[in-house]
Amino acid sequence: MPLIERLAIIGVGLIGGSLARILREKGEVGEVVGIGRGEANLKRAVELGVIDRYSTDPCEGVRGADLVFLATPVCSIAAVAERIAPCLSAGCVVTDGGSVKEGIVATCERLMPAGSHFVGGHPIAGTEHSGVDASFASLYQGKRCIVTPTPDTDPGALRKVVRMWEAAGSEVILMDVVKHDRVVAAISHLPHMVAYSLVNAVEGYDRFDESILKYSAGGFRDFTRIASSDPAMWRDIALMNREAIIEMMDFFARYFAELRALVAKGDGEGMRLFFEESKKSRDAIL
Repeated sequence: MPLIERLAIIGVGLIGGSLARILREKGEVGEVVGIGRGEANLKRAVELGVIDRYSTDPCEGVRGADLVFLATPVCSIAAVAERIAPCLSAGCVVTDGGSVKEGIVATCERLMPAGSHFVGGHPIAGTEHSGVDASFASLYQGKRCIVTPTPDTDPGALRKVVRMWEAAGSEVILMDVVKHDRVVAAISHLPHMVAYSLVNAVEGYDRFDESILKYSAGGFRDFTRIASSDPAMWRDIALMNREAIIEMMDFFARYFAELRALVAKGDGEGMRLFFEESKKSRDAIL
């Protein structure tokens, strides 16, 4: 018997589509129902075999599901949870893939009807592409997924969500919601803010009467790849996690100012030590 008899995915794009693909591949899901507003994308998901059927009505789509995965933009997760709450079957587990957790988890836990449960989750995986065509079964393989239980989380619901992400190939880490939002502000949200700013700075450089972006090579393109991510999605993330992001932007500014001072003084040894410390930390990740 599969782990999930009927999985309802609200938002069948890269994140939701990839989860459906790997759970199908592992035999851990019976039926997959796709839910969304874009019917063309949903029809494409059926053609690709990512989902079995679809609905543009969230309430209708979640009926009879034993697990619902909310893969919508972070600003809409709570509103979607509120809309589907009256239609959830007894025992249904609702989880999400949002990269901001504190506000979402607190709101969604309150919205769940008796007998249904919410468990916050955040798979740390993705690409700059979107839509069901961008989904692939190995997206979560070898990645980490942070699951954020609270004192009110149902133990059985938590086990089901953890097992789902483990089946997808992820290493699951349990983490407090406040710590989660600070950690991802540092490792994910700040890099996106830096990448967007760097591209705008280079494009806006006005010493020459042409855009110098056309001269960019591998290093610049690799570093700024994430600036091709969905602007609306990152606007929403910055709005929802702004306190933690501002804290990290200010912290980053201190290090950037330190490096600027070393360059301004022509302190070669200071720069070498600064770069060496960074290289050591970066190499340790690998």
